[in-house]
Amino acid sequence: MSGHSKWATTKHKKAANDAKRGKEFAKLIKNIEVAARTGGGDPAANPTLDDMIKKAKKASVPNDNIERARKRGSGEEAGGADWQTIMYEGYGPNGVAILIECLTDNRNRAATEVRTAMTKNGGNMADSGAVSYMFNRKGVVQVVKGELSEDDVLMAVLDAGAEEVNTVGDLFEVVSAPEDATAVKKALEEADIEVEDAEQDFRADLEVPLEADDAKKIFRLVDALEESDDVQNVYTNMSLSPEVLAALEA
Repeated sequence: MSGHSKWATTKHKKAANDAKRGKEFAKLIKNIEVAARTGGGDPAANPTLDDMIKKAKKASVPNDNIERARKRGSGEEAGGADWQTIMYEGYGPNGVAILIECLTDNRNRAATEVRTAMTKNGGNMADSGAVSYMFNRKGVVQVVKGELSEDDVLMAVLDAGAEEVNTVGDLFEVVSAPEDATAVKKALEEADIEVEDAEQDFRADLEVPLEADDAKKIFRLVDALEESDDVQNVYTNMSLSPEVLAALEA
């Protein structure tokens, strides 16, 4: 099981923590604004916007906030910020490769906050391209296991461009090329399999196996990075064995 998948589930639990909730809301609203600006304000014609709205509703973001963000992004309402996506690259403790995806209206602030978090937590910034070549962008669609078997999911998505089906805790995740994610989601829905989440992700070609103590250092670094409002996602190439995961859970 990859460290990244573990981190996704850890992040999911942490999102419920009230202290993190405000930041989580802000990030989800930003995503809605950007999706509406990029693909138009109609969720029926903009699958990315539709996904972002569903994700925000699932996280209990108030409907008024969602609708205002959609209108700001589509230009129906004034006041949208000039959000820019910036990727920073670096290394954490034990040479773990880290990709930091920011969505910001202030490049200088984002760069300063990312650099500070890295420096204070045993990380080093790297030049553009030094780390990103190890990662590939993927589409990831998650479904709750429930009564489903891996074969059930596999059969549903085989012709839709799915590359693999993985078990992550009580979820199955279907990994595909980013452009096939919408087809995968549709195939699952047509097979009456409820989609829990759909998003873009980065997956590493080569992973670094870590012991529990070293994994904790990476989690601390990722936590520090995610304290910044400008940081949307953090991806690593760490890999954690079932034994290490069990030790961390304990």
